[in-house]
Amino acid sequence: MVKNDDELLNIFFSDDHGGIPMLSRFHSVRLEESLCRGCTNCLKACPTEAIRVKKGKAYIIEERCVDCGACIRRCPFRAKRAHSDGLPCFEEYDFTVALPAPALYGQFPRGTAPDHVLEALIRLGFDACLEVAFAAEAVSRATRAYREAHAGEGSLISSSCPAVVRLIRNRFPDLLDRVIPIRSPMEIAARLARERYKNEGRKLGIFFISPCAAKVTATRDPLGDEDSAVDGVIGFNEIWRPLQEEVSAISREEAEVPHRSEAGFRGVSWARAEGEAEGAGLGETLAADGIDAVLEVLEALEDDRLEDIAFLELMACPGGCVGGPLTVTNPYLARARIRSIEEMDRIEENPLPSESLNSEWNHDINTGDVDLGLPLNIPPMPVFSLDDDLETAMAKMAQMDRIAEELPGLDCGSCGAPSCKALAEDVVRGYARKTDCVFLLRSRIRDLTKEMLELEEIMPPGLDKHE
Repeated sequence: MVKNDDELLNIFFSDDHGGIPMLSRFHSVRLEESLCRGCTNCLKACPTEAIRVKKGKAYIIEERCVDCGACIRRCPFRAKRAHSDGLPCFEEYDFTVALPAPALYGQFPRGTAPDHVLEALIRLGFDACLEVAFAAEAVSRATRAYREAHAGEGSLISSSCPAVVRLIRNRFPDLLDRVIPIRSPMEIAARLARERYKNEGRKLGIFFISPCAAKVTATRDPLGDEDSAVDGVIGFNEIWRPLQEEVSAISREEAEVPHRSEAGFRGVSWARAEGEAEGAGLGETLAADGIDAVLEVLEALEDDRLEDIAFLELMACPGGCVGGPLTVTNPYLARARIRSIEEMDRIEENPLPSESLNSEWNHDINTGDVDLGLPLNIPPMPVFSLDDDLETAMAKMAQMDRIAEELPGLDCGSCGAPSCKALAEDVVRGYARKTDCVFLLRSRIRDLTKEMLELEEIMPPGLDKHE
């Protein structure tokens, strides 16, 4: 029986996913339905084909979403937004610590030193700051040590970008064993802050200042970890205006600003594309930024088309974290500002001094007892599997190919799916009909009209009168 639109929607967005095991599905990227006009811009931007347009509104298929924020950038009506926690209620905590991402420094005019930004955070009400850039330097050292301990095992992938890790889990599960099992700099900084300030009060509040929607999800639904050490995530866009006012006030003052920054230029460079790869000092590395470029690299790696690449730095946002969906400054301008901070602090030294390396890659001299390693394996999430049974899945794949051949291959998005192939998959899964394609529908109407005209000229034999 042909299902109506409401029945198809109920199937598509129900909790019954054909036997696919669903994990926690907290998402920071959300749809403001009242602002959605039903355009197809977001369909083309989503790397995991997690968006459909039905009945004039976009819908996000939660288990496919990786919170990369690509739809936020592409939506002309601001219907896609990233949820974050906002400024903390300081009264709820005995002691609060801000963890600024390295990209935060690029949001302010050239010449603004990290110490100015850190002092501004203190004036806003935080009791202390611990730079994520400082933890990033420890991750660089651990990455190099891990790579050396696993030489000859092929290309290894950075685990620093949570959107990329989720993309691998969903779309390239066979590559999960290539992801380096090291916690993100955000998590390491949070754990270090808890150790440093554990005696400052019974209730310690740790807040990450983030350019990234995926980091919000990572604190609520961490991969490879049982829980997160971060209490809340504040987007650059939510804190920037009051922070800018404080930074401007500090710049006008003649008094010397307290020295708070612990990070060197290598940690700050994590804010931009190629910064992590350069800091790790691994020789043959490949850095790709922007979700489309990341997809190309992962497809090449899956097809064994990458050779002699020791380390892959993959960042979902264009330009790196400076291009995150929660930033306020043009990413190219922010990248230039980060470069200027790097040059201010740059000193002549080897890529990573040998005395800073630890034989045990999951511990670092600057982070003490904090374990850098991820304790759990990241399980695959086979959201693209057509069926648990291999034979049934192969039959459905053949059916999908046949349907795709009938479709025009224009990938226009008028059907509400991002591509003709995606529509064919939806039809096989029972989420859509072939006639959702306007071209097939028009062809069918044309055929029906022709048949009706032919029938109109035919009379039953008993009523047919010949002259």
